[in-house]
Amino acid sequence: MKKTIFNLAFVTISGILFLTACSKSEPSPIVTIITKTDSIKVNFSPVAPFTFFSFKNDALVANSDSATTKWDFGLRFTTFILNSHAYGPGNAAAILQNSIYANVTTAPDAGYAYDTTTIQKGIKDGSWYDYNPVTHGFTPKAGQTFIIRTADNFFVKMELLAVDYEPFVGPTPSRLIYRFRYTYQANGTKAF
Repeated sequence: MKKTIFNLAFVTISGILFLTACSKSEPSPIVTIITKTDSIKVNFSPVAPFTFFSFKNDALVANSDSATTKWDFGLRFTTFILNSHAYGPGNAAAILQNSIYANVTTAPDAGYAYDTTTIQKGIKDGSWYDYNPVTHGFTPKAGQTFIIRTADNFFVKMELLAVDYEPFVGPTPSRLIYRFRYTYQANGTKAF
């Protein structure tokens, strides 16, 4: 009988301690660095609409929002645009660094390029890829990392992993698939 009472008391006290320990609410850590691998499909035609992307939301942005700060960069064929000056009301800018992605741990303080005009872009067409005229393939240059200040002044590092044609029938594809990885610093600092 004493053993049964002792066991019952032990189970009751253990349960109370367990529930008390579980009921303490410690604040959840705030995630500030978000690392993702993603892909987007963009128009192959150099005159079709741009495809807009938001790092903050890890999402495509509708063309109807092109005059807002909801997007950070746009892509069409092999042309990048940034949400700043000539293409939008944001403050997006970029640096294309000859650095391995893992080695980029901090965004620079200066040296960012803007889309100052529709001809003078922050990311120059052809600067980030090699073109193979035999296979008609676009291969991102190895060892290059984009450092991007977003439309709303946060920092991202991005690496293009591949550019592939979406499967097509006929002589000309309609879309390209861009595969990339990025690290978005959500707390406003420049550290990755």
